[in-house]
Amino acid sequence: MSSDPIRAGAVESARKQLATAAEDLDGNRVAGQVVESARDLGVVPVWEQVCVPLLATLRGHTAAEIAVEHALAEGVRVGLDVLHREPGRQLPTGGVLIAGAEQEHHCLGLHALAAALREQGRGCLHLGPALPWAALASAVVRTRPHTVVVWSQTPVTARAHRLVRLGRDFPGVRVHGAGPGWIEPAAPPSIRLTSLSAALAACLTPPGAASRPTR
Repeated sequence: MSSDPIRAGAVESARKQLATAAEDLDGNRVAGQVVESARDLGVVPVWEQVCVPLLATLRGHTAAEIAVEHALAEGVRVGLDVLHREPGRQLPTGGVLIAGAEQEHHCLGLHALAAALREQGRGCLHLGPALPWAALASAVVRTRPHTVVVWSQTPVTARAHRLVRLGRDFPGVRVHGAGPGWIEPAAPPSIRLTSLSAALAACLTPPGAASRPTR
């Protein structure tokens, strides 16, 4: 499943609106812009072509820049979390478990994945950031998912041997490392995902179907 390019004018407009709201430290406006853009253009294109490039431009070198970065990140998180939620509508987890790697607290990508799954009428068990590996293994035992996605933002939290061990301990579970932290090729049986579109496709792949690594 690939992300269709958004027309250039729509990308530029969406980025400008998000950047302006973040510079005003208006997280609520950021969230509203994310919701509006994603409903018009789709979660995956907005995340990959608007949010990620904009977040990458914020380096946080000064106190003012850090405040803007936080306003943007928090607004994006809130916007993604309210997307495609309806009162009384309970989506089944669909056999998908997603979580941040141990000590990984920056997991916006997981919120994007959860929103993209809801857009497809699917749910997931989202256990949030910084989940200890032992707790992740316990959750797999309890819920028996067919797909596990572990997010790592930096190489510091990307413990490849843990990912491999998880896959070997649970041979019936597809284990994926997602996020920029997994800089090295994944060793079997784990698989590395490098985009939201790849992660969404992996989560939507039926149990028993083959998943292919995305470089």
